[in-house]
Amino acid sequence: MCLGTSAATALLLLALLRTLGLARVCVFEGSLRSGEAADGEQAWRLIQKLQPTVAVLDIHMPKRSGIQLGHLWSQQRLSVELIMLTMDAEEALLNEALNLGVKGYLLKETAVTDLLQAIHRVAGGDCYISPALSGALVRRLAAREALQEQKQGLAKLTSTERQILKLIAEDRTSKEIAELLACSVRTVETHRQNISHKLELSGSHSLLRFAFDHKAQL
Repeated sequence: MCLGTSAATALLLLALLRTLGLARVCVFEGSLRSGEAADGEQAWRLIQKLQPTVAVLDIHMPKRSGIQLGHLWSQQRLSVELIMLTMDAEEALLNEALNLGVKGYLLKETAVTDLLQAIHRVAGGDCYISPALSGALVRRLAAREALQEQKQGLAKLTSTERQILKLIAEDRTSKEIAELLACSVRTVETHRQNISHKLELSGSHSLLRFAFDHKAQL
């Protein structure tokens, strides 16, 4: 653990970064405080205990992956921002991370030069995605715009309805959604009916199929 202070008061949690030399990057950056974890389970315990401003996680950690921790983080609504590190530019992983609300996504090949900038940007409330992934972001935006054109009812959804639609895409039941939003199951069911009406969806499983099919664009 290396300690320091800054105006941003960023507390960085590193998981499996020693092999990349990134732990040393943070040691020499006096504005950051950092902790290290050997695997996903230890990283999750540290996140819960330390409540860092930013947690930097390797997507392919043992025991629990960065994506698995992202799902836990999303479920518990922790006030911690996440940055994911990965060796490949697989768009499915990028989309899954962004769908969870992850604000930083870095390729390991450029992490040594990009990490500190990403940490400060994310700690300040912005997003940071490796420039090499810009093409994937453009395709993601184009797919979202195409869906908006196809289903113009999406623009009519309230913020709560859009949130529920995203949770449906994560295969959450009405009971689970009600617990997350602190409302009744009946309220969730009413929202589901309203979403289906606005999107002109009919049939018992049409909303679920739509959410699954367009998860990356919601």
